[in-house]
Amino acid sequence: MEEQPVRGMGVRYALFVILSIGILALNAYLMSRWAPPKPPLAEPPPLAQAAKSPAKLEAAVGPAKAAEKVEAPPAQPKPDAEKPAPKPPAVEVQAPDQWVALGSLDPNGQYRMLVTLTNRGAAVQRIELSTPRFHDSEDRSGYLGHVAGDEAARGEGCLVQVVGHGTPAQQAGLVPGDRIKAVDGAPVSGPNSLAAALHETKPGQTVRLTVARNGQELELPVQLARRPLAVIRPESPAPPSFRVALAQIDDQTASPPAEPGGAAQGSGDLEAEIDGARLRDVNWEIVSHDESHATFRRALPQWGLEVLKTFRLAKIQPGDGKRENARDHHLTFDLEIRNTGKAARKVAYSVDGPNGLPTDGWWYASKVSRTWSAVGLRDVIVSFQGDVHAISAIQIGGGDTQPRQRAGNEPMSYVGVDAQYFASLLIPQPSEPAVVRFAQWQPLGYGVFEPDQRSLTNVSFRATSTLRELNPGAAMVEAFEIFAGPKRPDLLGQYGLEDIITYGWFGPVARLLLAILHTFYLVIPNYGVAIILLTVLVRSCMFPLSKKQALSAQKMQELQPEIKRIQEKYKNNLEARSKAQQELFRKHNYNPMGGCLILFLQLPIFIGLYRALMVDVELYQAPLIAERIRWASNLAAPDMLFDWSGFMPSFITRGTGMFGLGPYFNLLPLLTIFLFIWQQKKFMPPPTDEQQAMQQKIMQFMMIFMGILFFKVASGLCIYFIASSLWSIAERKFLPKTAAAGGGPAPAAPSPRPAAAGNGSPLAKRKVRGRGRR
Repeated sequence: MEEQPVRGMGVRYALFVILSIGILALNAYLMSRWAPPKPPLAEPPPLAQAAKSPAKLEAAVGPAKAAEKVEAPPAQPKPDAEKPAPKPPAVEVQAPDQWVALGSLDPNGQYRMLVTLTNRGAAVQRIELSTPRFHDSEDRSGYLGHVAGDEAARGEGCLVQVVGHGTPAQQAGLVPGDRIKAVDGAPVSGPNSLAAALHETKPGQTVRLTVARNGQELELPVQLARRPLAVIRPESPAPPSFRVALAQIDDQTASPPAEPGGAAQGSGDLEAEIDGARLRDVNWEIVSHDESHATFRRALPQWGLEVLKTFRLAKIQPGDGKRENARDHHLTFDLEIRNTGKAARKVAYSVDGPNGLPTDGWWYASKVSRTWSAVGLRDVIVSFQGDVHAISAIQIGGGDTQPRQRAGNEPMSYVGVDAQYFASLLIPQPSEPAVVRFAQWQPLGYGVFEPDQRSLTNVSFRATSTLRELNPGAAMVEAFEIFAGPKRPDLLGQYGLEDIITYGWFGPVARLLLAILHTFYLVIPNYGVAIILLTVLVRSCMFPLSKKQALSAQKMQELQPEIKRIQEKYKNNLEARSKAQQELFRKHNYNPMGGCLILFLQLPIFIGLYRALMVDVELYQAPLIAERIRWASNLAAPDMLFDWSGFMPSFITRGTGMFGLGPYFNLLPLLTIFLFIWQQKKFMPPPTDEQQAMQQKIMQFMMIFMGILFFKVASGLCIYFIASSLWSIAERKFLPKTAAAGGGPAPAAPSPRPAAAGNGSPLAKRKVRGRGRR
């Protein structure tokens, strides 16, 4: 009986030993995987606590990767004898995917924008403008806010990973860690499923969200808003914006990218980095963040370096809330590279630019080129102390992505991406103005497009700094400003960027017309009415000339029979015919060139107004009637009466090529051409011979061809043409009729001259008519 306790004690002891060995073995395995003997990278306290518990980690950042083993890079080449070899790479614990929101979408708040940052590359994922003046012109569904950073994630519901201030999601009470399981009862399985459910909604509509939070299920009502305009947004396959990398450490450089080939480079060609110094595609540690700033850190123990990136969002200064051109449309971006090792290092870095700028209006938009070459919707633009260079999306989409060396010693003033009405640029802020910061820059293109769609290429840039030496304990700090906003001349002038706006030919005329147009808008806040008033003003100023042109046309009509007689009389004598016509013109005080002056004056006005509508952001999304009416809701775009893509052939709705009219039927261009044809038929004199009849038929066919070219013209320009045509018709109606040549009514066109003389000759007819009058 006494042996049982002894035997039980032995079993317990054996079990204790086995469990102890198992625990030690498991601990050794886990330590070898997650905690190498070398000192690991420091984690922020919240992340370190969450990483110890999967449950806490999921509650904090969702089901993102909690840790990711970084492969050890291959052995480095032997360094110089005077410099110690870099430490062998340490297996690190990589931070999970995280997102940070800066600023607010509240139009009455302290910020002009809402910025979403990701720790993947410590980069900018999205910039949305808070002003109610601009919205997404293509997606008119209800807007909740971008709550999921990883849009490819799937699971039970949609995990809320970030909530921007001022969004409907924040106003409804959503917080990171929530799971949206249903929208109005429709189940949700991920970000794409949530987007599909919201796509059927409208701005202002209230929906009911089923949300799981801390084991409980909540019902949250949310009033959706109009989708704001995003100056920067994710666009697959492009990475986030404003990433950095180390282009060179001592003698080590990144492996060269793949050859560009015949199309825009794919993202895989652009990710090459130095072994052991990956920065672009890894998760950085978030050191600190609040509503206005975020600091990211990435340690490179193999090289004894540490890299920090800090973003700070500019606040609206007191009294500037209603000033749309105040200097508060930017982020400050500080890059710091520290040498934490014991050896001096030579370092050069590269910084990528923005990508994913707006492409709304892809089927009708047309930018003004600085040169004779074609441009795209998004082009790379760079300035070296006022010397502006532009590389078009068409060039980049065709493979023109070679590095450009800086010319001379001029420092870079700015570099960025220029869209039609918006821009995002990187502006260096050197401590000394004459410092040459970058050794080279190159345009980048993401995605592959058909040759006729290369204007849509998603473009960016990469600027590489000069090589600089860092002593142990020293740091290199670089400061930049990131402008992201509309291309208003006064706003751009605050940042020294006013030269990114170009009007091409007749630029002074375009600026003058815009100044007058904006003045009319201050009196009557409707740009459609302002364009009509501008038309009245322009035509009133040209009334003396247009009156002279109309009278000259009438006089020419009255002289046609005499001109015809002269042509028949001097059929084979060109010199005599010319002298007789000149004598006729002198007799009746007619100048055949008198009607051409108004055409020369109208040409710069037409081109200037056309360029002004293509460039001026104030006309962008300015409605003709009201914003709630979809027709003609954007005077910088066609009026888009209805969508006909459901029943029209694809070669028409595609929007490219001569017959690519786009996915919408437009009314105003047809009304414009109708007025042109009607005016031509009503006031053009009848033909006096077959040649004139053929010319008039050709003009009619040209009007039809012109209607095809005009079909995608901005509705604001159509309003100008319609108002101008109605003015011309009224002018011709109210102008007095001139007397016919010779003092009586205008004679009828002479009949064809007979081949033989006799009673049928013109002379015989005149004698007969003379005897009859006696």
